[in-house]
Amino acid sequence: MKKWRCLVCGYIHTGEEPPDKCPVCGADKSMFEEVVETAEATDTAAAQDAPPEAREPPEDPRQVDLGSPPDNTAGKIYHLLVGQMLKHHAHPISTHFPNGVLPISFLFIVLVLISGSTSLSTAAFCNTIMVLLTLPLVIFSGYVEWQHRYKGIMTNTFKLKIACAGIVTAGTLLMAIWWIAAPNILHTASVGRIMFIFISLVTLAAAGVAGLIGGKLVFRD
Repeated sequence: MKKWRCLVCGYIHTGEEPPDKCPVCGADKSMFEEVVETAEATDTAAAQDAPPEAREPPEDPRQVDLGSPPDNTAGKIYHLLVGQMLKHHAHPISTHFPNGVLPISFLFIVLVLISGSTSLSTAAFCNTIMVLLTLPLVIFSGYVEWQHRYKGIMTNTFKLKIACAGIVTAGTLLMAIWWIAAPNILHTASVGRIMFIFISLVTLAAAGVAGLIGGKLVFRD
């Protein structure tokens, strides 16, 4: 059976023809190339017997060559920043903050509804502010990853991920402003409280979907 590699995310498909859409990133059939194995690569026994340091890692189209930096100072600084962010996986690292804190914030909101605790409400508010402060880095590093590691291709997968990022940003910002304007929003039975909880739940769900898509892109096999 032939093997086909997605040129966007590196997913490997086995079959006589490439899939119509990449199941990982959603890239079109035209973005697949056939993987041609050399005699050395097909020698499984030799590959297994070779020491780990002698084995060549599989090619990954997500590896990025930024080329030479521009001549101007601002261009050099941006080139260096982008290179370091890609090298040290700034986006996967930064997304752990909102994806880890948002569930805790929502849990605190639920506990406030049950117990009426003012301190838990304050803790939930502080967590929401922390998420809001980390989002600029998350969004910028995600843009860098998309442009340089995934060629800036606009498939439905990336459209959904971008939409989720927008929902998380808008939802978190709205919650923070609402909390500042009405600190007792969780302590007063009203339609506003129901809407606030709904926004919190939608924000959490969007973060979860974005994390799921990110996981598929990283662990694409």
